[in-house]
Amino acid sequence: MENQKDPVVEALQRVVFRLLRLVIVLSILIVLIPLFVLNSAAIIGFFKSFGQEDLSPQLIDSTAILTTESTETSMYWTPPSLTLIKEDKLLDEVIYGKELIMHTAYYLGPKGTIAQQTNGLNCQNCHLNAGTKVFGNNYGSVASTYPKMRARSGKMESIEKRVNDCFERSLNGKALNVKSKEMKAIVAYLKFIGKDVKKGEKATGSGLKEIAFLDRPADPTKGKIVYENQCASCHQSNGEGTKDEHGREFIYPALWGTESFNDAAGLYRLTNMARYVKYNMPFGVSHESPTLSDADAWDVSAYVISMPRPHKSVPKDWPDKSKKPMDHPFGPYADNFSEQQHKFGPYQLMQKK
Repeated sequence: MENQKDPVVEALQRVVFRLLRLVIVLSILIVLIPLFVLNSAAIIGFFKSFGQEDLSPQLIDSTAILTTESTETSMYWTPPSLTLIKEDKLLDEVIYGKELIMHTAYYLGPKGTIAQQTNGLNCQNCHLNAGTKVFGNNYGSVASTYPKMRARSGKMESIEKRVNDCFERSLNGKALNVKSKEMKAIVAYLKFIGKDVKKGEKATGSGLKEIAFLDRPADPTKGKIVYENQCASCHQSNGEGTKDEHGREFIYPALWGTESFNDAAGLYRLTNMARYVKYNMPFGVSHESPTLSDADAWDVSAYVISMPRPHKSVPKDWPDKSKKPMDHPFGPYADNFSEQQHKFGPYQLMQKK
């Protein structure tokens, strides 16, 4: 019994401990409050940044589509904001057109909700950021330059014809009905985003940025090494790409195989592929900060186009052979260079002809 503590002493100890904790808390607050006041702007900005992340769903979201515009510097073309459209009917049509560009396969791919007439790629797999990225094969000059005479067909072509070329070649599918809701929406989107470019002029930063020629043929063997190190993690070692959880559309597109673009597509030409890869790949880089060397871009592009893919017979292409691009992979040609050199280079001598 002599070890039993005095209850009065225990009560006093508890009071003292509580007072000590209160003193510690007050001391911390005395230190932190001035720091918060002095740095309040930075702290508030930090927490606000979490609310600005792009958390929009993958499929159609009018708010996201209205506000997802290019953020490139002002020296290059940027599309007008969709918020400028005041007519509801036109706004709905343009939004739907953008959605079709971004998620073509969801609506028109092998598991499409409207039709099944393409290979599962999306238009923006080749035309980045819904066709608005500077030097990302964008649509900035479509409205200002079409209709126009195209050497490939030898005919005057409309925007609708150009869109269907992509459907039949890059999407390895069937042409859209030119009077369909989908075609009208895509054309409305292309015309709207290019509306500020003067007729007959090209938007600064449209298309693809130039790349220096190699003094040797592009080498698919070297390109395979580049591919394995830089590309396979997204596009897979077999080149068949990565699909979403539903298997409906590609997150990272197939670069060869049955679900990729066919050999009549524009990116099957080496100079187009090399320019595209140099300034846009690996995914996320820009023309201002490319990571691949010129040689690596040429070689990995040569590797990709050397791999098997669907064939499309286009005997009426390039009726004037003298206007056929020097990197067109199939003869006949108006010069004496071999088909192999046309496909892989080197191109310096061909350019001088």
